[in-house]
Amino acid sequence: MARILLVDDDRDLTESLGQVLRVAGYQVEVAHSAAEGLKKLPEVKPDLMVLDVMMETDTAGFEAVYKIRSERPDSKYREFRDIPIIILTAIDQVTNSRFSLDQEESFLPGHNEFLTKPVEVEELLEKIKLALEQRK
Repeated sequence: MARILLVDDDRDLTESLGQVLRVAGYQVEVAHSAAEGLKKLPEVKPDLMVLDVMMETDTAGFEAVYKIRSERPDSKYREFRDIPIIILTAIDQVTNSRFSLDQEESFLPGHNEFLTKPVEVEELLEKIKLALEQRK
C-alpha cells in the first residue's frame, strides 16, 4: 500500500481528501503546514507527497519543494529528492494570475505535477496513480 503525505493548512480539505485517498487504497498521513510536512517526511517515508503552496507563508510549499529537491550532500531530505510531488494550489485564485507549466518548471527543481484548487478528485487520483507507476 503506497503512503501519501498530504500537506495543506485547510483542515476540511485534508479531512475530505484524506478520506478519498484512504478509500482509494492509500495510506495517508497529514500535516497542516510546510514545516510540519518537512518534519514528518523522514518519519512517514511517503511514496508521494501532495502539497499546498500557500500555508504559513505565500510560498511555503515552494520552499519545501526546494528543500526536498536540494542536491546538497548535507541535505536531511536527500533520500526523498526524487519523491513525486503533486502541488495543489489556489494561488491563481488569490493572485489572479495563472501559472503555465513552462513557468513552473523554470523555477521549481525536479518533476512536479500542478493541480489547481478546487481539484477534481478523479484527476488527482489519476495523477497519483501515474506518478507512483512512473516511480517504480
